[in-house]
Amino acid sequence: MIPNQLKNQHLLWRAGFGPRAKDFDKLSANSQHSYATSLFNASAEIPPYLDVAAKEIKELMMGVREPGRKLKKVLSVQEKKQLRIASKVALHDLNLTWMKGMVNSEQQLREKMSLFWHGHFASRNINILYQQQLLGVIRNHALGNFGQLLQEVSKTAAILNFLNNNQNRKGHPNENFAREVMELFTIGRGHYTETDVKEAARAFTGWGASIKGEFIIRENQHDDGNKSFFGKSGNFNGDDILQILLDQKQTATYITRKIYKYFVNEEADEELVKILAEKFYNSGYNISELMKTIFTSDWFYEPRNIGSKIKSPIELLVGIQRVLPIHFENEEVLILLQRLLGQLLFYPPNVAGWPGGRSWIDSSSLMLRLKIPGMLGANGELTTKPKDDDDQMMGMEENKKMKAFGKGGGQLLKAAINWSKYQDNFSKIPREKLTATLSSLLLQIPKSLNTELLNGYSDLSDRENFVRTTTIRLMSTPEYQMC
Repeated sequence: MIPNQLKNQHLLWRAGFGPRAKDFDKLSANSQHSYATSLFNASAEIPPYLDVAAKEIKELMMGVREPGRKLKKVLSVQEKKQLRIASKVALHDLNLTWMKGMVNSEQQLREKMSLFWHGHFASRNINILYQQQLLGVIRNHALGNFGQLLQEVSKTAAILNFLNNNQNRKGHPNENFAREVMELFTIGRGHYTETDVKEAARAFTGWGASIKGEFIIRENQHDDGNKSFFGKSGNFNGDDILQILLDQKQTATYITRKIYKYFVNEEADEELVKILAEKFYNSGYNISELMKTIFTSDWFYEPRNIGSKIKSPIELLVGIQRVLPIHFENEEVLILLQRLLGQLLFYPPNVAGWPGGRSWIDSSSLMLRLKIPGMLGANGELTTKPKDDDDQMMGMEENKKMKAFGKGGGQLLKAAINWSKYQDNFSKIPREKLTATLSSLLLQIPKSLNTELLNGYSDLSDRENFVRTTTIRLMSTPEYQMC
């Protein structure tokens, strides 16, 4: 029989970023329904807009005029370079600001859903204003209506530019945006034809964004001729195409399967997907209703679904910080860790987003994952260096003051863990039960612990050192990589 505590931790890992140590006492007593209700209630309100863009960037963008995207003043090469750096550094700040929200926000479910949609509607763009806008849309509608989310995301400057729809003109259609809307955002590969792509591209002609990030339709570039799409004919525009795609039940199936694989199990149960998709479609694409059905179903808590998912790098890094009270003197090390582990927020590998699953683990990333807890506990030094990529570095390569190197040429973690605050959560636990207690809190895979072996790597000199070293050892196991 699965312990109640393990079920609750399963819910908190899948619907959020894991439990906090201070909530340990509640994990055994509360029901899954109670936790699920709390998660949805806490995430009900629209979150604040994350705005980290410097005043100088905003003033510059306001100084740009359409058409022609020409500045009112001529910028020197050096000024243009500095503006690129400023936008990249701001994107770095947006990354860390959102990550802090994942760690500290009570809106765990909204932030977790936002991370899912961040990968679904993938965009790689160094324009901070565009990325802020896209993230705002995603966080606002993460638990709302998928149709509305799709409509608004499809009109953001980040997506339209990334998928080249600013170059989609009457007589010279660019099919990239139309293709990805179908293949990745809605219906999935194999459920549309090349003719559908061509006709949809014609409908999206003229859709674009101003340099300020505002959605615009350039009427003189729009093809207002008759189009045939999914068996229907008419003078369709972009909104019509999106609605026709939403009318297809396959869209509900595609989205539901992706959500199931992300939140439940990477091996999809097609019978359950079919049932969930039908409800999702009939609800008018109500995301909250779909997630409530998943998180309150008995099958969600079956053994095969618990501890079956490899934590993404963001889940790993955020989860550690939720358990351990950590202060980073040089927060930019979290950017470096994201790069090394293979998931840098706002920089997906391609338009399909991060593949997830076993792709998170290879020989080098697994070794680093196992070393991170120990390095955090000892203010260790990251000596591994990622491949040079200035877009991913977000200007850090050109901004020397953001670096903090150790003697070996690596970057120091400079992490201060408040061990006293952490240890207070276990003050009433008898010494002989500490190992089992810590293991049950930190590991989602029930295992028969080799206590003797674990103690051999722990400091037995006193209770405080024992809790500290045992926690680090447990977080350094392969089992901790699963949730």
